[in-house]
Amino acid sequence: MFTGLIEDVGRVARLEKHGAAAALEVATALPLAEIAIGDSVAINGVCLTVVTKGDGTVSFDVSPESLRAAGFDRLKPGSAVNLERALRLSDRLGGHLVSGHVDCTALVSGRKEISGNHVFDFRLPAEYCRYLVAKGSVTIDGVSLTVNEVERERFSVNIIPHTAQATTLHLRRPGDQVNIEVDILAKYVERLLTGKGGSGGGLSLEALAQAGFL
Repeated sequence: MFTGLIEDVGRVARLEKHGAAAALEVATALPLAEIAIGDSVAINGVCLTVVTKGDGTVSFDVSPESLRAAGFDRLKPGSAVNLERALRLSDRLGGHLVSGHVDCTALVSGRKEISGNHVFDFRLPAEYCRYLVAKGSVTIDGVSLTVNEVERERFSVNIIPHTAQATTLHLRRPGDQVNIEVDILAKYVERLLTGKGGSGGGLSLEALAQAGFL
């Protein structure tokens, strides 16, 4: 698990395709002595496993699904990426719980500055937008952010200058694609209430009333 608080903006040192998969090497300022082979590191919000370490670099194997669905096939040497090491039980949860499993990508449809803050608009499929609520959490390229407004197929966020400069978000422009992970708690609530994916009938207002909760 992660928190969505970016620890470093690294640079792609190497991306080699191996059939439908790839090997990714990232240059980072993270303390490599504290990173072990097999550790989980989120790259642009995607949980990857460290397979080798070099002089100021860490390397990962990227699956065909991550390469395609998370936009890693658009990376090239020099591309900036967000890095976060996995959450420890003793860490403060400054963002929100992030699994590192990207749900989809969203299109940057607008960007404007208001009093130094960056307001971004995104286009997102309705099947994922339904998990977003105003003032709720969303992960964009691995960054934990608060949703400003949400409609059927769009939502907006306000990014303060520090967050923009400490992540890759200041580089994003209209037309760019970003990785999205919706709040996993919203998925759990949906499954509990609807029984989606299970054999039960789920919860309903009628069932809650019959049980004496309403």
